[in-house]
Order: sequence, then C-alpha cells, then structure tokens
Amino acid sequence: MIKLYDKGVYLLNGKEIAEDIREAGTKAGRSVSQQEAAEQTMAYNILKEHNTSGNMERLQIKFDKLTSHDITFVGIIQTARASGLEKFPIPYVLTNCHNSLCAVGGTINEDDHMFGLSCAKKYGGVYVPPHQAVIHQYAREMLAGGGRMILGSDSHTRYGALGTMAMGEGGPELVKQLLNKTYDIKMPEVIGIYLDGEPMKGVGPQDVALAIIGATFGNGYVNNKVMEFVGPGVEKLSADFRIGIDVMTTETTCLSSIWKTDEKIREFYEVHGRAEDYKELNPGAVTYYDGMVYVNLSEIKPMIAMPFHPSNVYTIDEVNANLADVLHDVEKKALVSLDGAVEYSLQSKIVDGKLYVDQGLIAGCAGGGFENICAAADIIRGKYIGSDEFTFSVYPASTPIYMELVKNGAVADLMASGAIVKTAFCGPCFGAGDTPANNAFSIRHSTRNFPNREGSKLQSGQISSVALMDARSIAATAANKGFLTPATAMDVEYTGPKYHFDGRIYANRVFDSKGAADPSVEIKFGPNIKDWPAMPALPENLLIKVVSEIHDPVTTTDELIPSGETSSYRSNPLGLAEFALSRKDPAYVGRAKEVQKAQKAIEADTCPRSVLEELNPIMDKIHERFDGVKRSNLGIGSTIFAVKPGDGSAREQAASCQKVLGGWANIANEYATKRYRSNLINWGMLPFITEEDHEHLSFKNGDYIFVPDVRKAVEEKTDVVRAYVIGDEITELPLALGDLTDVEREIILKGCLINYYRG
Repeated sequence: MIKLYDKGVYLLNGKEIAEDIREAGTKAGRSVSQQEAAEQTMAYNILKEHNTSGNMERLQIKFDKLTSHDITFVGIIQTARASGLEKFPIPYVLTNCHNSLCAVGGTINEDDHMFGLSCAKKYGGVYVPPHQAVIHQYAREMLAGGGRMILGSDSHTRYGALGTMAMGEGGPELVKQLLNKTYDIKMPEVIGIYLDGEPMKGVGPQDVALAIIGATFGNGYVNNKVMEFVGPGVEKLSADFRIGIDVMTTETTCLSSIWKTDEKIREFYEVHGRAEDYKELNPGAVTYYDGMVYVNLSEIKPMIAMPFHPSNVYTIDEVNANLADVLHDVEKKALVSLDGAVEYSLQSKIVDGKLYVDQGLIAGCAGGGFENICAAADIIRGKYIGSDEFTFSVYPASTPIYMELVKNGAVADLMASGAIVKTAFCGPCFGAGDTPANNAFSIRHSTRNFPNREGSKLQSGQISSVALMDARSIAATAANKGFLTPATAMDVEYTGPKYHFDGRIYANRVFDSKGAADPSVEIKFGPNIKDWPAMPALPENLLIKVVSEIHDPVTTTDELIPSGETSSYRSNPLGLAEFALSRKDPAYVGRAKEVQKAQKAIEADTCPRSVLEELNPIMDKIHERFDGVKRSNLGIGSTIFAVKPGDGSAREQAASCQKVLGGWANIANEYATKRYRSNLINWGMLPFITEEDHEHLSFKNGDYIFVPDVRKAVEEKTDVVRAYVIGDEITELPLALGDLTDVEREIILKGCLINYYRG
C-alpha cells in the first residue's frame, strides 16, 4: 500500500522511479548530476522565485499573500502596530471562522471581528465576515494561484494541490512579512509522494491522507521537509480529492506541500472565475528527491485514526475485526496522553460485538468540501440516523459550497436523514463546536484528534474522544445508525454532481480594500483587546527555574495552551496566559508567576530575594562559584522541559503565554516542528536542546539552572551553552541552541520580535 524509500531517488519524466544516479542516467540516456536534478523539483523552483537572498542554501522568502483567522489576527496586527506598521504591503485576508459563534465571554468575539474589519479598512486588507468561509476554503477559492506562496497563521495552511506552496506559521512570521521582512529558512529537503493506481469506490481523500500520516509521522520521514506529489495516480484524482489529501499533510509535520497540476486544476480555477491564476507545474525530466513515499491508491481501504493522534491509524475493517484489542490499545495510550487525570475506557462502546459511535461530524477545511458532502448525501439518502444517542452534523466549508448543496438537493437529503447542516465554522476541529457528552466517542472528517480538541476538560473530570475518518465512512456509519461502517460496505451509486461557484456571495459580503489603505479609519478596540506587556532584553546572566516537566513522547501545542474555550481570550495576552498548560500541568501558571516576581523586582531595582525567599541559598551558591553576578546583570525567570514539544497548531500563544509569565527558555530533547521553535525565538525565548535522556535528567521540576554569560554565548554564536544545575551540588548541564540565523539571535538578544523592530 505504502513504501518508504530509505535513500534519495530520481524521477524520470514525472513517472518512472530510478533508485540511483547510474540507473537514472541510463534511463535518461545522458549523464545526470544530483545537484542539477535536485533543482528540477517544483518546490525548488517556486522557492527560487520567492527567495531574495541570492543564496539557495539560506532562503529569505517573501510571500505573495497572507491569511489569518479571528484567533490570530488581533495579536498579529497588535504586534505589527507596536513594531511600526503603516500599511499591509501585500494582500492580507482576515477570516472569521474560529470565534464566529460569539457565544463565550460576552461581546469579546464580535469585538475582535470589528477590530479586524476596521484594520482591513485602515491598513488595506480583506475582511471575510463570520460564517462565510473557513480560512482555508476561502484561500482556495480566492487566493491560491499556480507558482505562488501563501503564509498563514494556521497550521493547516496548505494549498499545494492548486499549485501554491503554502506554510502555516506562528503570528510573528506574518508580522515580519507585514513589515517587509523575510521568512528565513535553510533550503528544505524535498520528498516525492508518488501516487499510483486509483482509489476504490467508497475510499475518500481522508483515507489516503491517514494512510500517509500513519506511514510517515512516527519516523519523522517528512519532518520539516516539502512533500511533492507526483506520479500517474495524481491525474486520477479530482481537485477536491487532492485538496482533501493535501490539507492533512500538516499532520505529517512537513514544512509545506506542492502537487503537479493539470487540466482538472485548470478547471478548478475556471469554475472560480480565475482562469488566469492557473499554472501548469511538473517536475523536470530528471528530478532528484531526498526521499520517496510510494502510495498505491488502489490498495487503500477506508481508514480510521483512533484517539489520540492522526497517526494512530487502522483500517476500519481491522478495528471491526479486532475490536477489543484495538480499544485496549487506545486505552493504554490514554494513560500517557491523559496522565491518568480521568478514568478512560471505550469498552462500553462495544454493543453486540460492534463499535457504537455517539457522534459523526463532517466539517472544516478537511471535511467540508463539495465532493465530500455530496458523497455523504448519496450514502445517507433515504436512510435515517435513528433516535438514539448518535448525532450527525455537517458543516460546508464555505457559503458558496452551502449554496450549491442547497440547489442540488444534497442538503435536503442530509436533513431528511436527521443530520443537521450548519454554517462554515472551524469549531469542531479545535474544541468549540459540537462537544460530545462525557465518555462519548466521536468520528470526524476534520484535521485533528488530539486530547481535548473535541472540547472536553480533564481538569473538570470531563473526557470524550475523537477518531478521524472520511466523510463517506462517517455517512455510512450514520446510515447504520451509529455502528462503525466503512463506505466500501455500502452499495451506493455516487452521483458526482458538477460544482457551480457563485462569486456574488463574496462580492456582496466580503470587504476588499483592493490594497488601498485609509489612515483616517479609527481602529475599534473592544475592552478585551490588550497590548503586549513590556518584555526585557536578554540579560548577561540568566537564572531559570524549571516549573514544569513533561515526559510524554510528544507534547502538542494544545497541551501548552488549550484550544476551545480559551480562544475568546486570544486578544488578551495576560488573560490568555492564565490558561497555559492548564490541561497538562494546572500548577504551572502559579509556579511561573511566583518566579516572575523576582524578575519584576530586578526591573524595579529592588532585591529579588526579598520577594522570593527560596532564592537565598541559590544565590549564595552562585556567588560562591561565579564572580561578578549582580542584580544589574542578572535575569530570573522560568523554563519548562518537554521531550518533544510543539506538534500541531501554529498558534504563537503556545510560546507567548510562557513569555508573558516570565519564561526565558524551553529545554527539550528536540522540537516537534519548526513553527513552534520559531515561535519561541520570536518571543525571545531560548530554544535549548539537551542530549540527556528524559528519564535520567540531571535536573527536575523545581530546580534552578544558572546560565552564566548567556548573552555573550548568543552574540558569539556559541553552539553549546554551559549551564549549571544549582542543587546540593553544582552540576554542569550542556545546552545546545541549534541553528540560529543572525536575525534570530538578535531577536533573542532584544527580548522579542517587538523589541527587535522598535530598535
């Protein structure tokens, strides 16, 4: 079904794989250079066109367009304003698809929307009102273009199927673009994703995506690399099908994605009235890839990603055939994911030897596409979901899609079955919509199934869980009144109706400045919208206390700052910080604040020992060993240790919340994603790496670590910083900083990106 090559390979004419340079040369009929062939990828050429450095090893990228939604754009614009923003230099689209319910926290969600509209007018942007479209569907319909690059402040910013290289990053990276700066990275490796064959009837894009995620996530095969989709199987897939696979590439932890394009993608642009934005993309005649994933589409069966990660994949047939064993395995994983905070069992979901599901959802940027919902309607037509616990909700990804589903009767078929059809909304993907009952089990065609992304709260004893499936098998399960069923088990004639896009919907509702700024517009600030607090520069010497220690194999950004109910506070840095690690380590905020008192005392030119008595023996030992350490050259704050933090969302708040609580660093064995590490750096936090085994660390929660001459180490580009654990004995702790650009070092020295741009 899927094969991973253990070394680089060559692709000839987009179709034939050669496993070494000699074979490639023989088949090409000429000598082949690996470097020349590596420059024939679609990714290389798009990056080259957008690189401003003149050095293809060290890229400085300027994007064509930016996009954000309503739990990220307030913080981004506030940061850019504090850094000197006068006008959006490139098209910047502000969608409102996360806090669109306006149901929590009084007026604060709609206040954010009005902030966005006023900023679009003042700075020359585009404002998409609530319920019109989820961020990525609007980008597909209105922003993508062949050979372009788009940067978004959401991790699922992926438009590769349309010929657009798109990346999801934390807000500070968008701030840099708004200030005419660049996105700086090393030239990423490019991994070919070779599609062969054709999906069987009933298999959808989520099935293919989950199979690829299952094969590549755990081993890091495409981590921080570009996935380039090629091969004869691509042309067998519709544009919607390709989009459905592409959006899920984020869950492999790749950097970006790009697909070869053809007449089906040309038709997509023509349908949306943008024929001029199509560009044919293909790899060169002889192309070198740093790795290859071979996918036989014909062999992929309906898949399910069981809790608590998109990579925890099985075929639905496997689950049904080995139900007790699979559920027991999930329960064992829950002991790690949930830290034993609540009792967790799925055994009650076994009814008459079958798995009973409490809820089905088709939603968001992954599930809410036109073809997915039409296929679901074909499956459910004339059937009923019943009157028991099972519920079924469908969220079209945009109002134009919704309109067409109404016109062609799909909405009527769904509603007749007992399904509820709702407006475009991202809530089911991050825990703010259709939260199930306690102990319920939900199947969703959405992007993620991390713990608590369905809205449960461990701290309140509430737990439910999500499995990811394709819309077709969700509809088949709904037709079977909640009993897990693959779509391939259904005898269905898929109608495959043609899509007609009505551009008047956006023309009548979306504010588009056409790039014209109006400085006379007053920005509307709701009472919850706050400026970032002042943040000090990196001191000469640093004393950090470990205030949280996380030993999970991977720590998601959801665990660092929860999604769901916290989203209403994303415009209030201090208010949001109260939720930091609340689902993973509820004592973290209190511990961090206690240490922060010492830093505030230093800033007020008073003795830090006077506000934090536990510093007395620590400082005495430091003074015994290290000369010249005094209040004027010392910073005191907190750090956390996690084995591999940062998987998942691009949200910068996973880092900024730590910073506003006095965080100076993270210590990790490695960082799960580039975007989380970048967020740390942009908020002036040191991204330390330790080679110590996480089960045998020389420090523990509550310990102080002293880093003398830390500022000098950053300035002098020291690879490994000498730090010291201050306990009964002083123990040396080498901490690596990893690769840092000159700009990143300067940001850390200044204390954060805002300080860097203020000068």
